[in-house]
Amino acid sequence: MTKPTLLAIALLAAIGTLSACSPSGETPAEHSSADRAAGHTSSSSGLPAGNAAAGAKLAETKNAKTGQACVDCHGAGGNAPIDPTYPKLGGQYHDYIAHALQMYRDGDRKHALMASQAAELTDQQIADLAAYFGAQPSQLRDLSHL
Repeated sequence: MTKPTLLAIALLAAIGTLSACSPSGETPAEHSSADRAAGHTSSSSGLPAGNAAAGAKLAETKNAKTGQACVDCHGAGGNAPIDPTYPKLGGQYHDYIAHALQMYRDGDRKHALMASQAAELTDQQIADLAAYFGAQPSQLRDLSHL
């Protein structure tokens, strides 16, 4: 077989594998508008359902070790970071936020401040923060069309 033929076979196999990851017609990022409006979310990360109201309070609570709260760096609603290199969290998929916080907490994702911020978070607190930031108005943009 030629290299282009082998590449085409490998590409088709990868596409087939990825399409099997989600049920037909669904995407992993789908959110129920009623759940999102109520500030309650479930997660693919194995966390309990999050509560946005509890997450809002936690996002403004200073961490005893770092002296920082989420909003100190990411801004109100996660949409006004103090540095342009800090991510906007408002409107981000709650599963993404939950997975990222779990990885910082567990040492699988490296960032000195975020690891310290997440080190003592419980699963419920992570779920609540993810629900809160995920329920905020989004200022995120899809750059794929630029």
